[in-house]
Amino acid sequence: MNGSFAPRPYQTAAIQALAAGWQGPNNRLAVVLPTGAGKTVVFANLILATQTGRAGRTLVIAHREELIQQAADKIRAVAPELRVGIVKAERDEHQDADVIVASIQTLAVKRRRNAIHDIGMIVIDECHHAAAKTYMTVLEHFGAWRGVPTAGFTATMTRTDGGLSDVWQDVVFTLDILDMIRDGYLVNVRGKRVVVDGLNLDKVKTRAGDLQDGQLAQALEDSGAADVVADAYRQFASDRQGVVFTPTVATAQSMADALNDIGIPAATIWGDMSREARQTALGWYKTGEVQVLTNCMVLTEGFDAPWTSCAVIARPTKSAGLYCQMAGRALRLWEGKKDALLLDVMGASTRHKLASIVDLTGKEAASAEEDQYLTEAVDAAEEAAAAALGGVQWEDVDLFHSSPIRWLQTERGTWFVPLKDDVFLFLVRGSEPGLFRIRRWTATEGVKAPQQDPDASLDVAMRWTEAHARKLVPASFFQRSASWRSAPPSSRQRGWCRHYRIQVPPGATAGDVSDLQAIHRVTLLLGRQSALAA
Repeated sequence: MNGSFAPRPYQTAAIQALAAGWQGPNNRLAVVLPTGAGKTVVFANLILATQTGRAGRTLVIAHREELIQQAADKIRAVAPELRVGIVKAERDEHQDADVIVASIQTLAVKRRRNAIHDIGMIVIDECHHAAAKTYMTVLEHFGAWRGVPTAGFTATMTRTDGGLSDVWQDVVFTLDILDMIRDGYLVNVRGKRVVVDGLNLDKVKTRAGDLQDGQLAQALEDSGAADVVADAYRQFASDRQGVVFTPTVATAQSMADALNDIGIPAATIWGDMSREARQTALGWYKTGEVQVLTNCMVLTEGFDAPWTSCAVIARPTKSAGLYCQMAGRALRLWEGKKDALLLDVMGASTRHKLASIVDLTGKEAASAEEDQYLTEAVDAAEEAAAAALGGVQWEDVDLFHSSPIRWLQTERGTWFVPLKDDVFLFLVRGSEPGLFRIRRWTATEGVKAPQQDPDASLDVAMRWTEAHARKLVPASFFQRSASWRSAPPSSRQRGWCRHYRIQVPPGATAGDVSDLQAIHRVTLLLGRQSALAA
């Protein structure tokens, strides 16, 4: 292996999670890594690690030219001993290849995919596209529904029209952007609001869960947003190279025109421009001849320009996943780069809940102050939660059921928050009725009390428990709104329930069955602990 591409600890953990997952009944597994986490390095090392002892060749599928070439180049760098071929358009280099990197558009042609044989593992880059009919056809052809190990990689497991649960049986590894920032793998990020007077987003309708591109573009044009964005760029980011994300090609071009008019060199990238023209513009950006690239949602994937330190979100969105894709383009490490700046184009909006900088992380942070770093916003939220333990009172409601956190109750009535199979938090009765204390159970230590172990009212005890949960695992492990919960139960979940004779109700989701599993497991564990204590 080329030492410069040796996997980082979290990349190794992702590879191990896939390998462990494939030992069970599920073969279609996904990994979610933030932009800048090096997913191409992960699957290149995955291919290298599993090539020996596995029958068949590896097929890597991507949907854009940049992704195809990046994947092939990275695999060759990580594993120069492997023969890597590209299959797309006129290229057909599969005959003697150990690894085939192919375009989904080419594989959609039946004769092209029929010519490729002996596939023993499938890798999907940007796997949030995999619910599309073309992907489903290609994946079925190469055995993804017949047990062939299949790994998907993406920065955001969201798709506006759904269907991903039909493809991916489990997400076996996720990583939070905030953790990567704290560990020094990404730069910290702060935001500024670019308020456009006259931009009324309430008049923009939604389509497939997000603001409709055409109407959004018209609202931006009518409000003169391009000039406001250009002025904000000059004021806040004049020394930064950056990218501007817009809803349409026309909006991207008007943004570039406005920047050029005030002396900031800008060029536009769009999907249908010729390959030569795109490469020329990207070359100008790399050399610094162009300071800003404006684009119509082209640079959300496959854009590798780590010197980028500013992202202008001139495409307001309700999608946290899309926001992360746009913002993430500015967070990569680069020599001399201290931080990333997000310029959020804002208008009047009472009807739409728009994504913002705090949506980059699953950690608790309701909002960020102007120019506040993401780490600072999360720290402030955690400090506020800790201060609340000093006696702030909350409205007396059905706290367990109204909480966004997944509180469950054992068969004996103990309330708990399941985190992982080997960790959960729970409440025990305090010294007087209505008071509680917090406990943690781990497989290695059993039940453990905190160093400071005072009685607390129910609402305070819950707040403390929820704040502690956020420090132990990603939010997707315990949030009621986590996307994985709405998927159908996996075959492994159903098998587990059959083994323990737990009835799964008709129509139950993966989240429902996970709750049944947790209740059964924690009831037994706490019952056993009580017996030992007696």
